[in-house]
Amino acid sequence: MKEKRNLGSLYAWFCAAPALALIGLVVLFPIGYTGYISLTNMNIYNWFTFRIIGLRNYFNALFVFDSGFLSALGVTILWTALNMIFQLVIAFVMASLLNIETLKYRKAYKTLLMFPWAMPGYVSILLWKNGMFNSQFGLLNQCMERLGLEPVRWLSGDVSAFLSSMFVNLWLALPFMIMIMDGALQSVDKSYYESAMLDGASWFARSTRLTIPAIKPIIAPAVIITLFTTFKQFDVIYLLTQQAGAKTGANIHTVLTYAYENAFVTNNYGFSSAISMILFLLLIGFTLMTNTLTRRAEI
Repeated sequence: MKEKRNLGSLYAWFCAAPALALIGLVVLFPIGYTGYISLTNMNIYNWFTFRIIGLRNYFNALFVFDSGFLSALGVTILWTALNMIFQLVIAFVMASLLNIETLKYRKAYKTLLMFPWAMPGYVSILLWKNGMFNSQFGLLNQCMERLGLEPVRWLSGDVSAFLSSMFVNLWLALPFMIMIMDGALQSVDKSYYESAMLDGASWFARSTRLTIPAIKPIIAPAVIITLFTTFKQFDVIYLLTQQAGAKTGANIHTVLTYAYENAFVTNNYGFSSAISMILFLLLIGFTLMTNTLTRRAEI
């Protein structure tokens, strides 16, 4: 019996070997090689003659404020927090309005809300950059000029560029969250609302004490996915403000755009790899913390 089990185990490993080798080649090897490069001084000038310098890149990133990493990390945290707050609040309100039974053409509204999410992100971002935020020909400045107001360089200042980028990100991400919220709200038993209304509960009381606790287990996975996606957002800020050959003058960086600039603009591959590894460890730690909190909530 033991021999049969051993043969079965060997056969299972043999069948899984190609998949495991592919995972190691595509996932594990890049992570390991990035970790190795982060311990070196590799850049464009010593591509083949780089040497190991230990944890100096990590020290420069974490303890040298002028390196720019800490400010980029702060912008990333602020970016994630504000986007998540606005997404959850707006999606909840919009989904609640779409679930009003007396609202006409609800299905048409839901279909229209899916268009920003269905369009390729690259196309949407460039449409916003050139069609809405352009300082000369953008629709926003055209409307302001007709109202007698001075045109605004939306993507030139740090604050205005950050807010503009956040608005575009909300435009892209809200349809998904509204769809999840809408499905979660439809799963709540209507009899609960009828009982609450008979007791004289207001809309705010029904939302905070009935709706949100009821939909929390349903929307939790979508919130976690969106949180990770927002934290490692790259394309919105890069395409709007940092795209090579089309920089707008704003100096805002998330961790990913900062790592990209160090890797492909200044060609400091060792330092960029260290930033990537720090980001990787932050995401791993956040994943473990999220799993622990989720398990405790289920108990």
